[in-house]
Amino acid sequence: MVTHDTLYELYESYDTDSVRAYQTFVDLLPPMDSRVVLEYWDRANAELDRRKERIRSAFDEGETLAGVAATATRDQAFTALDLSTSHGRPVNVLVLDVDETLRSAGGTDNEIPRETLHVLTRFHEAGVPIVICTGQTLENVKGFAIQGLGSELVHSGDLAIVYESGTGVFAPGHGAETKQLLYEALDEPIRAIFEDVRGRVLTEAPADLRRGCHLQGNEFNVTLKPNYEIGSPDARELIDEALGYLLDLLADAVYRQLSATGPDAADGRGAPDLRQQTRAFYADADPEIRRVLERDGTYPGTDAGELSDDHVDVLERIDVAYYEADAAEIGSLELNKVVGVQRALDVLGVTDPFALVMGDSKSDLRVMEWVAENSAGIVAAPNHASTAVLDHVLSTDELVFDRGKSADVLQTIAAMNEFALVSE
Repeated sequence: MVTHDTLYELYESYDTDSVRAYQTFVDLLPPMDSRVVLEYWDRANAELDRRKERIRSAFDEGETLAGVAATATRDQAFTALDLSTSHGRPVNVLVLDVDETLRSAGGTDNEIPRETLHVLTRFHEAGVPIVICTGQTLENVKGFAIQGLGSELVHSGDLAIVYESGTGVFAPGHGAETKQLLYEALDEPIRAIFEDVRGRVLTEAPADLRRGCHLQGNEFNVTLKPNYEIGSPDARELIDEALGYLLDLLADAVYRQLSATGPDAADGRGAPDLRQQTRAFYADADPEIRRVLERDGTYPGTDAGELSDDHVDVLERIDVAYYEADAAEIGSLELNKVVGVQRALDVLGVTDPFALVMGDSKSDLRVMEWVAENSAGIVAAPNHASTAVLDHVLSTDELVFDRGKSADVLQTIAAMNEFALVSE
């Protein structure tokens, strides 16, 4: 069993910085058809083996410590040992958000850093399944997954994609279970409401929204994205307006659906009143939505309690999500990332999950809370995540990482797994 004293001796007595540098060079040097480069790589690999052998021969747990020294910084290693001591088992599945988690528009040119991709490949080689969990469309996330991780990994049978925040699951290599359209299980009236909103969202939009936003090509969710750079003032202004617009479209669609199901289903009041009450309903449920409506001067001076029970029953099944300067979205509360992750784990055969969950938004928080309620893993978030996500992460294992530095947490968990396995 590795102790803090053993780890202290390792990082005090050995040049672990050089070991990591050699390991990074050996792992990440791109293939080149050059004899000189190949000879240089061979010399670096031999030197790496020599330095690792010194560590192997010096400690009872030398193989484990050599692996940790080659991949983890001192701080990462001590954090990993603490996590291993606290949880007593290795992580056996990764559940990873993409935008502003694995990659960041602000710090990594919106690409997943090469170091992060490399660590993910190492987890795959160690037999740890990967669940990519995103609000993006399947085609978008599948494309960059193949480009970044490689077709062999994506189609290995050990990777699943939960897309559109849980409306579908794609797990290549699993036959009839490869693609599961979870939204098909929803009631027809709920699906009809989404079809109504989708059919009107662009044609009836104000001119500035129609020109400044685009409809993301989802299979089910209705998502407006800005045509400006995500995070910019222009994007923020447009998405703030898009949020109110989507709330009004939703109010209209619910009114029409209830009116169509019977003469007593709708209470006869006009759609303008229902628009205000619908805004109040979601503002009451989500302080962030309320702040946006207040800032926009469109927070309603009405009571959501005036909504009929029929309206409340429907609205309680529909999620309205706001991502600052990024997206405004209508989705199903019955289809969220938790539902998608659970289905993905079933397909991948992970029966007793202990997951690393990484994310930055409300939809990721639901997965984190599910993990906490079931003692089923560890959570991490970037330092620019939503306040609620950061509060949750800081109340657990405090795994908060800098923008664009998702590899830091992945390396820590890889070291934790080494410690947990040697303690079994």
